[in-house]
Amino acid sequence: METASNEWTAKTFDELTTRELYEILRVRAEVFVKEQGINCVDPDTVDYSSIHIFSIRDGRVCAYLRAYSVDDMTIKVGRILAVPHCMGIGTELMHYAVKKIKEMTGCSKIVMDAQKHAVPFYEKLGFKVTSNEYLEEGIWHVDMKLDV
Repeated sequence: METASNEWTAKTFDELTTRELYEILRVRAEVFVKEQGINCVDPDTVDYSSIHIFSIRDGRVCAYLRAYSVDDMTIKVGRILAVPHCMGIGTELMHYAVKKIKEMTGCSKIVMDAQKHAVPFYEKLGFKVTSNEYLEEGIWHVDMKLDV
């Protein structure tokens, strides 16, 4: 397990540099399109209204998620990734993101569409399953919620 702490960045879309945006889109394509075989247009208009939380190591994004408002008190997170996998950076990302999202938005809950295989990971962080399983982009998901 990696023990070195990563430096984290939280920016709105308009605050991202061209290089940061490119790296975010590159790693999302690497993980979701190439690795997981999801066939969708990844860059969508949600990115414009999202907070982008990420860490860059050796010039490349190694962990990322985006967070956006569902309503006045609810933030949804998605496009969650960490590379390489199983090195502890995903846990670090989620701890930082929950704290930063609460600080930046004042929300009372964070929700997500979690891939079923990742449910135990999110449950360790305090998220609770709030739906039955459903198929999204060919991958089984459940809705999850964290009260903050």
